[in-house]
Amino acid sequence: MTDANAQIKETVDGNDVVLFMKGTSTMPQCGFSSRVAGVLNYMGVQYADVNVLADENIRQGIKDFSDWPTIPQLYVKGEFVGGCDIITEMTLSGELDTMFEENGVDFDKEAANKIRESNA
Repeated sequence: MTDANAQIKETVDGNDVVLFMKGTSTMPQCGFSSRVAGVLNYMGVQYADVNVLADENIRQGIKDFSDWPTIPQLYVKGEFVGGCDIITEMTLSGELDTMFEENGVDFDKEAANKIRESNA
C-alpha cells in the first residue's frame, strides 16, 4: 500500500463524511467541488474536506483508490458515493437524505427540501 493510499484509507475510515475536492469547503477551487461543498454546507453536514490540489500524490491516489477518474469524490461511512453529477442527482431525488439518515449523519432536512424546491 502506498503512502497516499494509506493516508486516503485512514481519512475515509476516520470520518463519517469526507469530500476529496479541489480547494477547501470554505474556498473551493473548481465549480464541481463548489457545488458539492455548497450542498453539504447548506445542509449543515459536518465533513472532512481534503484539498487534492495540495498534494499530487493524493490527487492521483484518490482516483486510483476509488477507481473513479474525476474530483470531487464524496465518501459516507467509508463508502464511495460519487462525484458532482451523482451527488446533485441524489440531492434532488432525496436519495442523499436517505443515505445520511441510514448512516446516522446529521443534516438539515428543511435545507435539503429547500434545495429540491428551488430546483423543481
